[in-house]
Amino acid sequence: MNFSKKLYLCAMLTNRFHTALTILLTTFITLSCSQYEKVIKSEDVNLKFSKAFYFYNKGDYIKAGTLFDQLAPLTRGTRMADSVFFYQAMAQYKLNDYIIAGHYFNNFTTVYENSKLVQEAAYMEAYCYYLQSPRPELDQVPTYQALDAFRLYMIKYPASPRVADCQRILKELNEKLMEKSFLAARLYYNLNDYKASIVALNTCLIEFPDSKYREVIMFMLLKSKYLLAVKSIHSKQTERFQDTVDEYYSFITEFPESKNKKEADDMYHVASEYIKVTDKELTNN
Repeated sequence: MNFSKKLYLCAMLTNRFHTALTILLTTFITLSCSQYEKVIKSEDVNLKFSKAFYFYNKGDYIKAGTLFDQLAPLTRGTRMADSVFFYQAMAQYKLNDYIIAGHYFNNFTTVYENSKLVQEAAYMEAYCYYLQSPRPELDQVPTYQALDAFRLYMIKYPASPRVADCQRILKELNEKLMEKSFLAARLYYNLNDYKASIVALNTCLIEFPDSKYREVIMFMLLKSKYLLAVKSIHSKQTERFQDTVDEYYSFITEFPESKNKKEADDMYHVASEYIKVTDKELTNN
């Protein structure tokens, strides 16, 4: 047999192999789908239960979730109920639907509070809220939900090995809220709305006294009070420059080596000089 005939024979065999393999795969998929359809339509609860976990363990969370959804009302009040409800939530979690999963876990902790799975459900509820937490600029409702859920978890299960993770996540979420508070205050400052920035910056300091932005916040607060005084009508300037002086002392006491010390000193000198002149005028009158 010459070389070209050998090549032709090899090509024919390869094509037949690929064709056979394609037919086998198509047949397998068709049979699998038809078997799944039979399970979906079946009224055998035990069959649905076993197949739901079969698909879940295979990583086919769509099929598993569909079967758990079917099983939830069918198994209510039975020994299967808590497992079905928990893995119904887990299937949604695996599909990255954290809103639905968090809702299911929340319901689980209420309905099945005596289940051996309740501790895990409580953690997963909190974790789903955490995964929904958006970047600092956006609304932080899921962040507050996560904070509440993790704190409650640690109160209920103080011996849990997950407490350290909870504390780490709480710190991360608090830093996000701190970031949001700072960004909001800075926005007012950048818009030259000094009354609003003073309120927002003070709130930021009260809510997050250990903020990594503390020095920046206190300097912005000092400058906001100074610029508000400068732009005020004459009758309000003395009081507002006095607020500037008071704020200067708070700032310089806490950060005597600040890189903004010179600018802070300049604002202090202007404010204190204005107060001296005003006091002198009042005395003379």
